[in-house]
Amino acid sequence: MPRPVLRNPSALSPIVTGSVYFVAASAALIISRFEGGLAFLWGANAFLMAELLTSRTAHWPRAIIACGIASAAATAMFGMGPMAAIPMAAINILESLIVAILCRRYVPDHRVIGAIRPLVVFILALTGVADIVTGMLAATVASQLTSVSFGASWLQWYTGHALGGLTCAPILIMLLQGELGRWMRETATPAKVEAAVLLILFTLCTVHIFYWARYPMLFAPLLPLVLIAFRVGQMGAAASIVLLAAIGGTATMSGVGPLTIIPASTGDRVQFFQFYLALSFLLCMPVAAELHARRRLFRLLSESEVRFRTIAEHSGDVVLNIGVDGVIEYASPSAHEQIGCAPELLLGQSAANLVDPQDRAIVIAAHRAALAQPGSVHQVEFRPLVTAGDFDWYEMVLRAVIDEHGDANGVVSTIRDISRHKARQRALQQVASRDALTGADSRRAFLEKLDEEIARAQTGARSSLLLIDIDHFKSVNDSYGHGAGDRVLSAFVERLRPGLRAVDSIGRLGGEEFAILLVDSDVDRSSLVCERLRTALADPVMMVGDQPIRVTFSAGLVELDGQSDRSAMLEAADKALYRAKRSGRNCMRLAA
Repeated sequence: MPRPVLRNPSALSPIVTGSVYFVAASAALIISRFEGGLAFLWGANAFLMAELLTSRTAHWPRAIIACGIASAAATAMFGMGPMAAIPMAAINILESLIVAILCRRYVPDHRVIGAIRPLVVFILALTGVADIVTGMLAATVASQLTSVSFGASWLQWYTGHALGGLTCAPILIMLLQGELGRWMRETATPAKVEAAVLLILFTLCTVHIFYWARYPMLFAPLLPLVLIAFRVGQMGAAASIVLLAAIGGTATMSGVGPLTIIPASTGDRVQFFQFYLALSFLLCMPVAAELHARRRLFRLLSESEVRFRTIAEHSGDVVLNIGVDGVIEYASPSAHEQIGCAPELLLGQSAANLVDPQDRAIVIAAHRAALAQPGSVHQVEFRPLVTAGDFDWYEMVLRAVIDEHGDANGVVSTIRDISRHKARQRALQQVASRDALTGADSRRAFLEKLDEEIARAQTGARSSLLLIDIDHFKSVNDSYGHGAGDRVLSAFVERLRPGLRAVDSIGRLGGEEFAILLVDSDVDRSSLVCERLRTALADPVMMVGDQPIRVTFSAGLVELDGQSDRSAMLEAADKALYRAKRSGRNCMRLAA
């Protein structure tokens, strides 16, 4: 159910609210000031509470002023007189404001009626705070202006206002929020007939108990009251409480009904009836609110189930429901196409059986993480054990399913083929790892390999780094052009490759500067490799017209010691390279 939208009342709404408030307050003062002090019955403030709780705060001042004027007028005309008009109006307004502010603060979705928590907040705000505080203020005024004591006045205020708010406010709130209209639109005709019959029977039962019964059977209306709460819901429960209050209250004040057996004044009987009414309210309204919340939750779950089934059965992704133990409880039809297995054959199988053994650990870890962190989404990539086609990589997205207590009782996962994405990723990595001109490793790729080999050297491996610079390469560009120079660089790399092993790497660091990583080769063996490479360049690397182009290189060699980092190794090889250049080029020098 959507969050209730706060109303924007019309300009005439305060006049209507004030008029209704005046009529309700006047009637309460006329018929229930049994002892000349405060009224024993008071439902007027329920109108203001309902108005405040269902409208935007910008409307509150108008409603408060209208009801304040109405309260002052009723008190002056029918209550304790003009002296009490302004104080009592302020106290009545304060009661409604306390309830409205507390409910707005602790029920952020504005749903005052319709669930247990909002209803409890409303009851506590009214009976636990507002009526206690304002009751003391009202009793102070009444004890000063009338002969009724402070304690008796406070009790009259508390019982009258608490019961008036509990009895009238819920149904008024529902009416102002459009619950009655929504119920009329959404409820089937047979259910409407059932509700009408139940309310009529409840009315007859209540009339019989309070007017015709020979024995005091106050318990009798409680059974149909609970039945209405179950069958009709919160609207029916609220209407039943109003009917019970109207019929029972009228009978009690008229001196008839089961409460006449109490040897007390009419005021005392009314207070006892209010206690009975409060118990009836607490019996049916929380039940109705809880049932309403459960129906709403069931409807949301049903709608969610329909959406889930529709998406799962028409999606190209595989949807799995996996239990806490990792066993598959549901598989969508796309499993046949993606995994190559009929969905019904997957039920009862461990989801880990779909995963290549090399990747099972990370998939199981993702499943456990999803269960441990309900509400969070977890992703993992894995290779399948068996596929229906050329799929070799999948992505699984997992999220826990929680129960009514917020505990995870399973996982919903979607499995998507990402083989093409992985292939593109590999292709991009290959492109990024190769120098576009020469086909040698790019600077970044070579340095990553160098870091790996330095880490191996720390464990005892003996490898070497050879830094190479083509001698007088600028003269090639000057004599034959940059295009020829680029071809020379490419031919230079191709000439050196046959002299290297598959485990060795050659990378272009920039311009005509290259580096060779000789794996598992100490400095003596690497020196021989370097000489072999220089010998391979004895013949021209290419022809430009009938002009042969020969190149030589200078080199600096350093053995990876396992203690120095990449920068230190490159610096040592670079210093050796420059010593080779100063020595006349076309030679190699060892790092110091």
